[in-house]
Amino acid sequence: AEPQSWSIIPLTNAMRPVRTTILVVENEAIICLELAYWLEKMGSEVLRANDADQAIALMGAHSNIRLLVTDIRMPGSMDGVRLAHHVRDRWPPVKIIVASGIIDTPPSALPKRSVFIAKPYKPQELWAAASQLIPGRGPRPAANQAFLPF
Repeated sequence: AEPQSWSIIPLTNAMRPVRTTILVVENEAIICLELAYWLEKMGSEVLRANDADQAIALMGAHSNIRLLVTDIRMPGSMDGVRLAHHVRDRWPPVKIIVASGIIDTPPSALPKRSVFIAKPYKPQELWAAASQLIPGRGPRPAANQAFLPF
Protein backbone atom coordinates (compact mmCIF):
# COMPACT_ATOMS: atom_id res chain seq x y z
CA ALA A 1 0.00 0.00 0.00
CA GLU A 2 1.19 3.46 -0.82
CA PRO A 3 1.64 5.86 2.07
CA GLN A 4 -1.08 8.44 2.54
CA SER A 5 -0.13 12.02 1.88
CA TRP A 6 -1.56 14.36 4.48
CA SER A 7 -2.14 18.05 4.20
CA ILE A 8 -2.96 20.66 6.79
CA ILE A 9 -5.63 23.20 5.99
CA PRO A 10 -4.86 26.58 7.55
CA LEU A 11 -7.86 28.37 9.01
CA THR A 12 -8.12 32.02 8.17
CA ASN A 13 -10.48 34.25 10.13
CA ALA A 14 -12.75 34.44 7.08
CA MET A 15 -13.08 30.63 7.06
CA ARG A 16 -13.89 30.20 10.75
CA PRO A 17 -17.57 29.34 11.17
CA VAL A 18 -19.67 30.04 14.19
CA ARG A 19 -18.94 27.07 16.43
CA THR A 20 -21.70 24.51 16.24
CA THR A 21 -22.24 21.98 19.00
CA ILE A 22 -22.52 18.43 17.67
CA LEU A 23 -23.43 15.29 19.60
CA VAL A 24 -21.74 12.11 18.36
CA VAL A 25 -23.34 8.83 19.46
CA GLU A 26 -21.06 5.87 18.78
CA ASN A 27 -20.36 2.86 20.98
CA GLU A 28 -17.00 2.06 19.33
CA ALA A 29 -14.59 4.25 21.31
CA ILE A 30 -11.98 4.66 18.57
CA ILE A 31 -14.60 5.62 15.97
CA CYS A 32 -16.18 8.07 18.41
CA LEU A 33 -12.80 9.72 19.08
CA GLU A 34 -12.01 9.87 15.36
CA LEU A 35 -15.37 11.48 14.55
CA ALA A 36 -14.92 14.00 17.35
CA TYR A 37 -11.41 14.83 16.09
CA TRP A 38 -12.59 15.55 12.54
CA LEU A 39 -15.69 17.47 13.58
CA GLU A 40 -13.56 19.61 15.89
CA LYS A 41 -11.11 20.24 13.01
CA MET A 42 -14.12 21.38 10.99
CA GLY A 43 -14.88 24.03 13.60
CA SER A 44 -17.38 22.33 15.90
CA GLU A 45 -17.62 21.68 19.61
CA VAL A 46 -18.27 17.97 20.08
CA LEU A 47 -20.05 16.08 22.84
CA ARG A 48 -19.82 12.28 22.86
CA ALA A 49 -22.19 9.53 24.01
CA ASN A 50 -21.83 5.75 23.95
CA ASP A 51 -25.53 4.96 23.66
CA ALA A 52 -28.98 6.51 23.23
CA ASP A 53 -29.59 6.95 26.96
CA GLN A 54 -26.40 9.01 27.36
CA ALA A 55 -27.31 10.95 24.22
CA ILE A 56 -30.79 11.86 25.51
CA ALA A 57 -29.29 12.99 28.83
CA LEU A 58 -26.78 15.20 26.98
CA MET A 59 -29.49 16.58 24.70
CA GLY A 60 -31.50 17.58 27.76
CA ALA A 61 -28.50 19.18 29.45
CA HIS A 62 -27.17 21.12 26.43
CA SER A 63 -29.72 23.29 24.65
CA ASN A 64 -27.09 24.41 22.12
CA ILE A 65 -26.73 21.05 20.29
CA ARG A 66 -27.51 21.68 16.61
CA LEU A 67 -26.48 18.37 15.03
CA LEU A 68 -26.74 14.71 16.07
CA VAL A 69 -24.42 12.18 14.41
CA THR A 70 -25.47 8.66 15.38
CA ASP A 71 -24.62 5.13 14.40
CA ILE A 72 -27.59 2.81 13.84
CA ARG A 73 -26.27 -0.25 15.65
CA MET A 74 -25.54 0.30 19.34
CA PRO A 75 -26.36 -1.27 22.68
CA GLY A 76 -28.92 0.11 25.09
CA SER A 77 -32.57 0.97 25.16
CA MET A 78 -32.81 2.04 21.51
CA ASP A 79 -30.86 1.91 18.27
CA GLY A 80 -29.79 4.95 16.25
CA VAL A 81 -32.95 5.08 14.13
CA ARG A 82 -35.19 5.17 17.21
CA LEU A 83 -32.85 7.74 18.78
CA ALA A 84 -33.04 9.89 15.63
CA HIS A 85 -36.87 9.81 15.74
CA HIS A 86 -36.87 10.60 19.46
CA VAL A 87 -34.58 13.59 18.89
CA ARG A 88 -36.67 14.77 15.93
CA ASP A 89 -39.85 14.59 18.05
CA ARG A 90 -38.41 16.20 21.18
CA TRP A 91 -35.92 18.67 19.65
CA PRO A 92 -37.26 19.39 16.13
CA PRO A 93 -34.61 21.98 15.12
CA VAL A 94 -31.70 19.54 15.68
CA LYS A 95 -30.24 18.25 12.40
CA ILE A 96 -29.48 14.53 12.17
CA ILE A 97 -26.87 12.38 10.41
CA VAL A 98 -27.39 8.63 10.69
CA ALA A 99 -24.48 6.33 9.82
CA SER A 100 -24.11 2.60 9.46
CA GLY A 101 -21.91 0.00 7.85
CA ILE A 102 -24.90 -2.32 7.51
CA ILE A 103 -27.29 -0.96 4.93
CA ASP A 104 -30.50 -2.71 5.89
CA THR A 105 -32.47 0.34 7.00
CA PRO A 106 -34.59 1.86 4.23
CA PRO A 107 -34.38 5.67 3.88
CA SER A 108 -38.10 5.85 4.68
CA ALA A 109 -37.32 4.57 8.20
CA LEU A 110 -35.23 7.66 8.96
CA PRO A 111 -36.72 10.92 10.25
CA LYS A 112 -37.49 13.64 7.75
CA ARG A 113 -34.70 16.16 7.20
CA SER A 114 -31.98 13.68 8.17
CA VAL A 115 -29.01 12.47 6.13
CA PHE A 116 -27.68 8.91 5.89
CA ILE A 117 -24.00 8.18 5.30
CA ALA A 118 -22.64 4.67 4.77
CA LYS A 119 -19.63 3.44 6.71
CA PRO A 120 -16.81 3.49 6.04
CA TYR A 121 -16.83 7.12 5.01
CA LYS A 122 -14.10 9.72 4.66
CA PRO A 123 -13.79 13.04 6.49
CA GLN A 124 -14.87 14.94 3.36
CA GLU A 125 -18.09 12.86 3.21
CA LEU A 126 -18.79 13.71 6.84
CA TRP A 127 -18.08 17.38 6.04
CA ALA A 128 -20.45 17.25 3.03
CA ALA A 129 -23.26 15.71 5.08
CA ALA A 130 -22.80 18.24 7.91
CA SER A 131 -22.61 21.12 5.40
CA GLN A 132 -25.81 19.97 3.73
CA LEU A 133 -27.61 20.30 7.07
CA ILE A 134 -25.73 23.26 8.57
CA PRO A 135 -24.09 25.55 6.00
CA GLY A 136 -20.69 27.05 6.76
CA ARG A 137 -19.13 24.00 8.37
CA GLY A 138 -15.58 25.30 8.16
CA PRO A 139 -12.80 24.12 5.89
CA ARG A 140 -13.41 21.08 3.74
CA PRO A 141 -10.93 18.27 4.38
CA ALA A 142 -8.57 17.58 1.45
CA ALA A 143 -9.70 14.84 -0.92
CA ASN A 144 -6.79 12.62 0.08
CA GLN A 145 -7.53 12.74 3.81
CA ALA A 146 -8.82 9.63 5.48
CA PHE A 147 -9.62 8.55 8.98
CA LEU A 148 -6.68 7.01 10.77
CA PRO A 149 -6.13 3.40 9.62
CA PHE A 150 -6.74 0.98 12.48
